[in-house]
Amino acid sequence: MKISRFALIAASVLASAPAFAEEAAASAQAAGTWGGELRALAAALAIGLAVLGAGSAQGRAAASANEAIGRNPQSAEKLFTPLILGLALIEFQTIMAFIIAILLATK
Repeated sequence: MKISRFALIAASVLASAPAFAEEAAASAQAAGTWGGELRALAAALAIGLAVLGAGSAQGRAAASANEAIGRNPQSAEKLFTPLILGLALIEFQTIMAFIIAILLATK
């Protein structure tokens, strides 16, 4: 069941990119300007940088929490909630960047 869910998610992600590219190309050809392509490029760069920053931040947060737990194992219960809250906020910022990128690409 996990493989079929992964395949469904991968297919939907991979299928959505050409759809955005077709819309951007069609609007650029109709307008005769570079506006559509530049918006699509800006959206791609925006989500790429957001994912890069979020991945780096989540990795550093998890590494710091693991180091702290390694030094003081009794602090695991106290570190768990702030760690999860921080990871959720980082993920929220990434989702907001994704929504902004979609709005940029479809404008």
